[in-house]
Amino acid sequence: MARPAAHTSEVTEQDYLERERLSLVKHEYVGGRVYAMTGTSDAHNIIALNLAAILRNHLRGSPCRVFIADVKLRVAAAKAYYYPDLMVSCEKACDPYCREQPVLVVEVLSESTTAHDAGEKWRDYQSLESLQEYVLISQECMDVRVYRRGESGWVLSIYTDGALIPLDSVKLEIPIERIYEEAW
Repeated sequence: MARPAAHTSEVTEQDYLERERLSLVKHEYVGGRVYAMTGTSDAHNIIALNLAAILRNHLRGSPCRVFIADVKLRVAAAKAYYYPDLMVSCEKACDPYCREQPVLVVEVLSESTTAHDAGEKWRDYQSLESLQEYVLISQECMDVRVYRRGESGWVLSIYTDGALIPLDSVKLEIPIERIYEEAW
């Protein structure tokens, strides 16, 4: 299944932000085009919630915060606003609805979003200077892919059943089974 079609007319960034605050449906914005968001499966939701709870407990008392699904991520270089499944940001934001400097972004993949999350979104996210790790989590099987910013570019590590996943951006190691707990 492909990404939903965009609204046909171009929208300014300001119009998008004003409309989005009042909208009952979430939309992503990319270069003047607005895309409606779809719902998620039980497994998708449980996986994101498990990871958010783990991160929230770990980051308690630090300046970093965990945001899930309903807080926008502005990617200025791409003229885009996305709703990542989860992100960690340590910035003091001026806008309570949006972040611009995450250290960690996580997307839980579905059949309809895999190409977009691993393609266009990933290309856009790489322009974020603050971003240290981008995590793609399959909801079909234990498969977690972590892109880490290194001195010579981005490095991909793949984790499967029984793995301990290091998230350097938040100084945490997570057993993969905890991410998938009760997802199936």
